[in-house]
Amino acid sequence: MSPLEDFVFFLLSSPTTLLGTVAVLLVLCLFSSKFISQEMWKEPPGPRPLPLLGNLLQLDLNRPYKTLCELSKKYGSVFKVYFGTNKVVVLAGYKTVKEALVSYAEEFGDRDIAPIFYDMTQGHGIILANGESWKEMRRFALSTLRDFGMGKRVVEDTILEECCHLIKMFDEHKGKPFDTKCPVNYATSNIISSIVYGSRFEYDDPRFKNLIRRANENLRITGSASVQVYNMFPRLLSWIKNRQLILKNVEMTISDVKDLIKHLKETLNPHMCRGLVDCFLIRKQKEEESHIIDTHFHENNLIFTLTNLFAAGTDTTAITLRWALLLMAKYPQIQDQVQDELSRVVGSRQIQVDDRKNLPYTDAVIHETQRLANIVPMSLPHKTSRDVTFQGFFIKKGTIVFPLLTSVLYDESEWESPHTFNPSHFLDNEGKFIRRDAFMAFSAGRRVCLGESLAKMELFLFFTTLLQRFRFTPPPGVTEDDLDLTPAVGFVLSPSPHELCAVSRQ
Repeated sequence: MSPLEDFVFFLLSSPTTLLGTVAVLLVLCLFSSKFISQEMWKEPPGPRPLPLLGNLLQLDLNRPYKTLCELSKKYGSVFKVYFGTNKVVVLAGYKTVKEALVSYAEEFGDRDIAPIFYDMTQGHGIILANGESWKEMRRFALSTLRDFGMGKRVVEDTILEECCHLIKMFDEHKGKPFDTKCPVNYATSNIISSIVYGSRFEYDDPRFKNLIRRANENLRITGSASVQVYNMFPRLLSWIKNRQLILKNVEMTISDVKDLIKHLKETLNPHMCRGLVDCFLIRKQKEEESHIIDTHFHENNLIFTLTNLFAAGTDTTAITLRWALLLMAKYPQIQDQVQDELSRVVGSRQIQVDDRKNLPYTDAVIHETQRLANIVPMSLPHKTSRDVTFQGFFIKKGTIVFPLLTSVLYDESEWESPHTFNPSHFLDNEGKFIRRDAFMAFSAGRRVCLGESLAKMELFLFFTTLLQRFRFTPPPGVTEDDLDLTPAVGFVLSPSPHELCAVSRQ
């Protein structure tokens, strides 16, 4: 017999030896599996969850980003929490968030579509979509926005024209206190409307005002505690009031958008595109004529691409601009420096984008506003597209991931005074503007904001034009110290309700 056969015969001839061998093998297997699970399948740490509730009782559902930042101090830059029964991996700090979104862009590139967002869009459009449909719609929107001048002179002229309408609306208050919310929203909305529909709206247009009001309301209440609890237990809580209000708003917005599309379709000229809608309709018609069965150019994708662009192109820019004006009133010495620089470099002529390179302090103030305002603190939730081992931790395919942008913009290892308004964060010792890698206001990677260049142009031109024309102050009887910088509760962090005075400088 061979040596192997001798060994097998020895084992079988002695039950005691056989049992001992089996026991040893079992111990080795258990030890090996434990070692593998610890080293190769180690999950991120995190607080112990309760059955069903998860870590719900530990979270401030009105401001969950604050709780998550505190937890990161205990559990590190990669940790897990349970929103009900949903396991969420949180990424904290500039280096970790950048590594995940940029170096592991494919693995962390899917979008998690929470129940409330699926209720709203059914996975159509750009922002709340995945797969080939998302890729096709994002590619189409990005190329079309560029074709219509995003980041170019043609859009600059559109913004400057809208500045005139905004100044006129501010002038109507004659230096008396007013809420900047509506006029600023109308102005930023008209920029994206000009690009997608081919024309702007009058500020008193009822349909236009309702589109903006509903978009603002939905952004606010999707961040409410009740909607977040619904996202954890959708089958039990579909009846909640805020969910019903969101769906009613979506239904009415779809109706308005369909009417706008219908009018553009009736006047469509294939040889002259007025905006993104025309381009979509022409592409849709060509694919229908070619009998393409699995086309992504269908009505639902058009409707939700438009509502995505309208909401994203309105609210984030408008909210940031409102923060900027509030901060100018809060810190008049910084406002003085901005206006001195504008007077010295530009004078009374119309400001242009090319002036930015000669306005380093003003540019620094705008960037610092975006950093401190931190308007999308948790980004939009991501989801892993495949199993991934990241920083030594195993994260399973389909896991919800929160890139905690607030932890990037307030990272104490990246910013000298992260919790104060300090334009010097973006200035060198000679007063020249410097870019900071940890400035991630538009996120990063595959899901970076596709309208980033447009938003930057709008912020610069609206802010500088308004500061050139007006001085912003608190209402009479209110001091700078009284102005509250606590953000309102919502999915996007807007300033709490307030009024300012826009006093003409001319």
